[in-house]
Amino acid sequence: MKPTLLVSILFFAALIAQVANARTVEIDVHGMTCAFCVDSLERKFGKMESVSKVEISLKTKKVRLETNGTLPTIKMIKQTVLDAGFTPVKITVIGNEKE
Repeated sequence: MKPTLLVSILFFAALIAQVANARTVEIDVHGMTCAFCVDSLERKFGKMESVSKVEISLKTKKVRLETNGTLPTIKMIKQTVLDAGFTPVKITVIGNEKE
């Protein structure tokens, strides 16, 4: 087998494994009222290695996280929202969840 073909196969296998372990978590947040609130939450979640994407809607007062695997845990997510000065009202997991 050619080295480039082997590398391609390994790359796609790793990509499929990552997608299989990915999950999306949506958090309804109470107390988010301005762009500074959004920025604060973006910075907090952006520092987490296991979070690959952060989307925040001030209009709907929701945070949407794309994570790699089961981290961060729901408990870690709640604590991060609390540490930023807000209240997590509801957390919904969309995708693989084995907690």
